[in-house]
Amino acid sequence: MSPSVSHSVDHDGVGWIVFDDPTARANVFTPAVHADLRAAITALAAQPVRAVVITSSKERIFIAGADLKWLTKLPDAAAASAASRDGQGSFDQVAGFKVPVVCAIHGACAGGGYELALACHWRVASEARETVIGLPETGIGTIPGWGGTARLPRLVGAKAALEHIVKAALVPAGEAKAAGLVDEVVPTAELKSRAKSAALRLAAEGFPVRPVPPAAEPEYFAKIRQDVTKRTRGREPAPVAAIDVIERTAGQTLAEALAEEARVFGGIMVSETCRNLIHVFFLKEAVKKLTVDAWFPPAAAAAAPAPFRKIGVVGAGVMGSGIAQWCAARGHEVVLRDVKAEFVERGLAVIRGVFDESVARKKMTSEAAAAGLARVKTTTGWEGFAECDLVIEAIVENVAAKQALFRELGAVVRPDCVLASNTSALPIEELSAPVAHPERTIGIHFFNPVSRMPLIELVLSPHTARATAERTLAFAKALGKSPVICRSSPGFLVTRVLFFYLNEACRLWEEGVPTELLDAPLRDWGWPMGPARLIDEVGVDVTDFIFGEMAHYFPDRFRATSVCRRMLEAGLKGRKNGASSGFYSYAGGKETLNPAMAPFAPAAKSTLTGAAIADRLNRVMIDETKRVLDEGVLKSADDADFALLMGTGFPAFRGGLMRYARSIGAC
Repeated sequence: MSPSVSHSVDHDGVGWIVFDDPTARANVFTPAVHADLRAAITALAAQPVRAVVITSSKERIFIAGADLKWLTKLPDAAAASAASRDGQGSFDQVAGFKVPVVCAIHGACAGGGYELALACHWRVASEARETVIGLPETGIGTIPGWGGTARLPRLVGAKAALEHIVKAALVPAGEAKAAGLVDEVVPTAELKSRAKSAALRLAAEGFPVRPVPPAAEPEYFAKIRQDVTKRTRGREPAPVAAIDVIERTAGQTLAEALAEEARVFGGIMVSETCRNLIHVFFLKEAVKKLTVDAWFPPAAAAAAPAPFRKIGVVGAGVMGSGIAQWCAARGHEVVLRDVKAEFVERGLAVIRGVFDESVARKKMTSEAAAAGLARVKTTTGWEGFAECDLVIEAIVENVAAKQALFRELGAVVRPDCVLASNTSALPIEELSAPVAHPERTIGIHFFNPVSRMPLIELVLSPHTARATAERTLAFAKALGKSPVICRSSPGFLVTRVLFFYLNEACRLWEEGVPTELLDAPLRDWGWPMGPARLIDEVGVDVTDFIFGEMAHYFPDRFRATSVCRRMLEAGLKGRKNGASSGFYSYAGGKETLNPAMAPFAPAAKSTLTGAAIADRLNRVMIDETKRVLDEGVLKSADDADFALLMGTGFPAFRGGLMRYARSIGAC
């Protein structure tokens, strides 16, 4: 097999080291790739080269970092430290090369890829959109292990280095240059020629001399450690470990800093948190390759499904307007309908607000936002729906109302128009019963708020055709969403599992667990908020309604609690639609326990511990997810883990609900 790293010398005496793994679409570092790199460096060292350029032949990825599958198989901290030292040794050969080495970066340059770039003497990046650069390791539970914590602080200073490392994000080339991560940003077509010019210039002038960045004040490390601990609630050790390493090695030699990095990397790489976060990373990567093949009989290869272009959205409430905005922002023509002009205007105001927020957060230019808003047309009739490729209904969660709407739509849209429901709980085959050609019906369950929640549940009814599923899956991916495919069943996955959990939380409250003692253990366990606070966020009315639906569809197992119904009777609706009180009061923008809940509370107080409360609620979710899997609503436990991570805020450092269940012997 040809090596993944090749070398050559051109007629001007410039050596070229080119990464191009012939077996994969991306270059990643493995022991074999490190060996190939060392062989290329050794071979060029034996020749009279004037300078060296390191580059990649991949179209979209320079080097994606280390092979995580290899790293997760390392048996212990000693082996992980040895892997760190081995990679550091490869890059030391680059840094100590006899002539200047220039790195020419096009595409994603992540983790170990950027650590290689740091070992080079000059860094040139293409201005292409796909060129993103940085050290994201703390996001997967580890720290840079091939020189990142040692070389980046010595390049840009400890403060700038840590602010980059703890964010765990790749940044565009222009931002990377502004931060000092690269030296030049050039047109893509000129990358290799400009890198060669830089190499020849350095060959003539000598290695670049860089100013020593100022040292960080001692209090800076304490402050960023405090900020990171607060953000992660002390559950993710990697960012703090990176801070510790950089602080401890600030006055040391590079060699001493590298040794400390390898020591710490070894321990953290084999930690449970790191393994869990890498598992989550793989779940996210798998979604990019998701197909409908597991749900349909094998089919002959076919052309790519025709994309949806014009989208109809029926229902201009929070969900409908959110869906319309997201589609318009991604280039779709959208027609938004509701039954009254004031409803449509309110929905349009929501859409305008989301675009304005995107501009304020610098996620979109004002010109792009204006163009997106202009793509949204509104109506109280059916104008424009005859041209739609897809119509998504987002009206009230009521079977009869949705059936009536689908019946009406059937007389308006084209026969090939896909009809979708955004229902969160109702079986698609019930809603679409009146539709001629039900093979074109499907569920597309977005999550609220649409602009921030990445998950979409694609729900297949018994009638959904493969072509419908393929087009809708392609649509979800094109929207930048993360889809999971499930079979139509009451509540699908997320709503069903989540509301069994919330109902059990209400039962605990009715058994005498006060609000603060109900929520605190779940937050401490890792959830972003406790169940009572979540009910307020979802809406007490929505929660009570879905409790009723679950009781209807699962009468043998779901006994609906009554506290939400009693709260509604007292006018306590949570935070939904401007309401300001539920389990908590939100008056004046402050979150406090709501004294109006006192009349509903039982006299007897529960003696359950926080650990027992968290365990009881988590096991309700585990048990219901096992039933969902047994019923074939999803294809795998990994699908369930991914959906609950993306759709409910399950703590990523635990790796996923079913992965956690396996770790405690619950499945």
